[in-house]
Amino acid sequence: MEKTEINADRLEWCLNSFELTLEELAVGVNISQKTLRSANEGEAALTIGQLKKLSKYFNRSMLFFINPAPVEEEKILSAQFRTINNRRPVHDRQLRALIERVEKQREVYLGLREDLELPYRANWYPEHLNFQDRNKKLGADKIREWLRIPEERDFNKLRQLVEAREILVIVSNGYNGDWQIKKEEPVRGFSLYYESFPVIVIKKQRDGAQAFTLLHELIHLLLHKESVLDYEEDYESETRREKEANLLAGYILLPDRLLERINIRELTSFRVNEIDKFLTPYATRWCLSVEAILVRLNQERKINYVFYNAYKEFKANLMIVPINEEDDNRIPRLYRHREPLKIFGESYVTTVLEAYHNQYISLAKASSYLDNIKIKDIHKLEQHVIQL
Repeated sequence: MEKTEINADRLEWCLNSFELTLEELAVGVNISQKTLRSANEGEAALTIGQLKKLSKYFNRSMLFFINPAPVEEEKILSAQFRTINNRRPVHDRQLRALIERVEKQREVYLGLREDLELPYRANWYPEHLNFQDRNKKLGADKIREWLRIPEERDFNKLRQLVEAREILVIVSNGYNGDWQIKKEEPVRGFSLYYESFPVIVIKKQRDGAQAFTLLHELIHLLLHKESVLDYEEDYESETRREKEANLLAGYILLPDRLLERINIRELTSFRVNEIDKFLTPYATRWCLSVEAILVRLNQERKINYVFYNAYKEFKANLMIVPINEEDDNRIPRLYRHREPLKIFGESYVTTVLEAYHNQYISLAKASSYLDNIKIKDIHKLEQHVIQL
């Protein structure tokens, strides 16, 4: 069987980027260590099938490994990815692939909008507003007014308001696939800064947590104007950037005037196991978690840290039944046609459907842009979008 020679420097670059040894790679791609070692020494050692495995594993084309030229990261990795990777190297191959997939999805979206001649601003950033004000509550008021956030809302409403400002919002899928951030993955969200149509990506969570992540990432785009990858730990970080993002997100979602509607005397009279029941109606109405409300109350010194910490300890000690991810993925996906809406948002989905109806793309291409849903599901999705 004919063997192919690859550029060993490019394989070495991949190994370094993912912090992998040849032994670990051999297990991952099911190719013998001897064969990979020979390929890494510049010998013609790989079959076409093995080269395909290698390409798929690293999310690169086969030509990438055959190309004799040295690796130029500026051409391979976007400025947004390099910004994230320079601050906190991304070694997980699935996460790296997701970030690159998001970048390609944005390019698809912009290309379809251009085909449809949909208007957009060259620069989405609201230059007329000064979000760097030292008075963070005043800055939060400006952002809330800019987004036009109502007092009562759910996550979908908040998402629509952010998307209306020409920001693409993607929420990871709950099912295993190209758009999933696994439950055990500590990443909570990331943002990619562009002068037009920046992107916010959120790990699937409860609505209140998703809303806070959405605003946290939006603050990074508005104040810091660069791409950021946030782990769960960053939402309790004391670094200036993360603390600022957390503070402003809390002020935006829960301004003082809403806090004043909570009866503090009644709240502090409850036992720790009764707090959820009392605050859940407020949390639901404002699309927040109960803990986020308690954080704001503690910030304003309406409750003390002892009260807040007792709640945190109570929640941490609750018995959590782990979800078997394999069992979860076997649940019948009765509403598969709606999943693209949940992942990519209404603006993106309607743009793809409109491009298809205007014959800019084929039905097969529309399917590939909508998480590869089946043809019959595209028609169901169309009917669902019409009813929205």
